[in-house]
Amino acid sequence: MAVIRNSAEHQQKVYERWAPVYDRVYRGLLRDGHRTVAKLAAEAGRDILEVGVGTGLVLPYYEKHCRVTGIDLSEHMIAKAREKVARHRLGHVESLHVMDAHNLDFAGHSFDAVCLPFVITLIPDPERALDECARVLRPGGEIIVASKLGDGRGLQGAIEEAVAPLVHRVGWSSSFRISRIVEWAERRGDFEVAGIRRVFPNGFFKVMRLKHRLSA
Repeated sequence: MAVIRNSAEHQQKVYERWAPVYDRVYRGLLRDGHRTVAKLAAEAGRDILEVGVGTGLVLPYYEKHCRVTGIDLSEHMIAKAREKVARHRLGHVESLHVMDAHNLDFAGHSFDAVCLPFVITLIPDPERALDECARVLRPGGEIIVASKLGDGRGLQGAIEEAVAPLVHRVGWSSSFRISRIVEWAERRGDFEVAGIRRVFPNGFFKVMRLKHRLSA
């Protein structure tokens, strides 16, 4: 198995290059996933944190009664997101911050839902980031992960491994496994997989719900 590690420096360089054209490349490709993330987050509660907000492509899809906070490691992406909020008058977006997902600068139990749209495979230490998401989540809340999540089996698994070095150059990962998130939840014991939805194109992307167990 090819092991390709991301770093904060790598991601910042990649997204500095991608920020000016990111919307044109990814708006249509990720739209179904973005809409699904926003819908599930609103069902979980009003106060929402989006980790890896990027240029703000998900922001218009949140329901107006929501209170959305977004963070991203890239100041270039955050600048684009702030422009989008102002241009489209997205009043439900409360604040946007440059912040590291490994060290969230929020008090515990601050949000009803924490969303990670198409970012979990890029974070250098996903388990640490998920622990931070769990810390700031209110009891009974949900972590919602959208990504290219494979199972490593068959021809698709072989293709994922083969193209891993190439997609790494553009800031993506093709070899991240669903099982890695499941194992994180099992180790903690206070989260359960509440569902996995296949989204466009043809289930290539998936949206995964992790629900906090009140009784844990």
